[in-house]
Amino acid sequence: MQLLNWIDWVVLAVTLSAIVIYGTWQTRGSKNVQDYLKGGNTSKWWTIGLSVMATQASAITFLSTPGQAYNDGMGFVQFYFGLPIAMIIICMVFIPLYHRLNVYTAYEFLENRFDLKTRTLTAILFLIQRGLAAGITIFAPAIILSVVLGWDLLTLNIIIGFLVIIYTVSGGTRAVNVTQKHQMVVIFIGMLVAFFIIVSKLPQDVSFTKALDIAGASGKMKILDFSFSLNNRYTFWSGIIGGTFLMLSYFGTDQSQVQRYLSGKSVKEMQLGLLFNGLLKVPMQFFILLVGVMVFVFYQFHEAPLNFNPTATNLVLNSEYASDYKKLQESQKSNFESKQIEIKNFINSNALNKSSKAISEANKNSNNIRSEAKLLIDKAAKKQHIKIESNDKDYVFIHFILNNLPRGLIGLLLAVILSAAMSSTSSELNALGSTTTIDLYKRNTSEKTEEQMVTASKWFTFLWGIVAIAVACVANLAENLIQLVNIIGSIFYGNVLGIFLIAFFFKYVKGHAVFMAAIITQIIVIALFLLNEYAYINLPFLWLNFVGCIIVITIASILQLLFKNDKTITT
Repeated sequence: MQLLNWIDWVVLAVTLSAIVIYGTWQTRGSKNVQDYLKGGNTSKWWTIGLSVMATQASAITFLSTPGQAYNDGMGFVQFYFGLPIAMIIICMVFIPLYHRLNVYTAYEFLENRFDLKTRTLTAILFLIQRGLAAGITIFAPAIILSVVLGWDLLTLNIIIGFLVIIYTVSGGTRAVNVTQKHQMVVIFIGMLVAFFIIVSKLPQDVSFTKALDIAGASGKMKILDFSFSLNNRYTFWSGIIGGTFLMLSYFGTDQSQVQRYLSGKSVKEMQLGLLFNGLLKVPMQFFILLVGVMVFVFYQFHEAPLNFNPTATNLVLNSEYASDYKKLQESQKSNFESKQIEIKNFINSNALNKSSKAISEANKNSNNIRSEAKLLIDKAAKKQHIKIESNDKDYVFIHFILNNLPRGLIGLLLAVILSAAMSSTSSELNALGSTTTIDLYKRNTSEKTEEQMVTASKWFTFLWGIVAIAVACVANLAENLIQLVNIIGSIFYGNVLGIFLIAFFFKYVKGHAVFMAAIITQIIVIALFLLNEYAYINLPFLWLNFVGCIIVITIASILQLLFKNDKTITT
């Protein structure tokens, strides 16, 4: 793996420094809560739309999604099918209500509708899951860049975390919105450049259409799965049902997203911003997955490493399992060479069906060899008492970038990864600080001046930044980071969404019933997740959103029948 050239360092440093300095300078001097937490309500629809997209599109998106496509194909795009539906519902129901009540956080509404304890509980549920997620959005690029730059993980976690803290604490919501516009421009340019370079590096007789055919022959272009099987994590139905509930929760009740559109000039600007996100997000994710599929096609003509994590490879090659690993490398090389004959036949349309089956079989053999290699890496790590990640999905794209892009563009793509990390983390810290200030600090202390509230918000944002860095320092890779973030969200989101839906549509249900139901539901959802993890039941995480939402609504409705004397005031 080649080291960074001075040109890459310049591109990387200039891009990131410009974003941080510009965001800090443009938003200096916020003196009141309205300016600091809602950006003075000056954001246009395109700023809102790009900010909402940037908040969701963390570094995990650009590291994990191509790796997800490389291994499993385009099917992951079904995860986002519920997003446009959710955007329409939020525009019709959530935004007009939030605007009418002039709230700073989504959870203020719950006190008006229910009571203080329900508001506080929901805010705490958000703080827990978003605090964990913020740590992972720092950890994701740090663990990859630690391999790239040769720096230790702790140092990178601190650098990334403090870069974000500087402008987020300085300028609040407006700083986040201003910087995210520029970060998204960098991200779009970087991914487009990467895509065209990948396609240009394919053999001359392999057109883009042929590349798609090769990907299809390898099972990577299957987009839609209409099965109802719970064994398949990503299906059309899990995306439409589970995905809609997840996106409703995330964009409608998660303060990191709600705060983005609450900064809008008007209801119309907020709605247009979310609809813009709904129209662009699915094609964007489709394109990022397609980049991963093209990386897969590229490695059909260029031999891929047995494991894309160089640290894992070095570990096993310096262990007692080195000879076994080298035998697997030889097997992989032999499999690759035999596959080249079938790919050539496929390109020339000779024995098309036969070649397609042979290519598919060769890729299955390659996956089996890679699986054996992972087992050897795990054994070597266990033997040496070293924690290392043998699952290399999150290393696929960064490996391609470092070994195949020209000088300068490597720096740009690394800037993309770090920009995405910074944009997502800044939104999360901004929301964590706002929620702590408004829903916990302000609501449970005596009246504070505007200046005191802004100061408190800055300190809470700073402290959450330290918490996120701490989480990043103790985090560990899951099967795939993008899945890990969504799993954390799914454990909490269904319950939170159910609370809001009760508030909107079940007027007879009052505060005490909702509060008790939310606690019971959270325990049940966590239990269901653990039972699924230990294979006692089969319930993919996407369905936890739907299940959690239904459970809290059902329990709250039943409890309300038992609490007929509840005098909680409703609006």
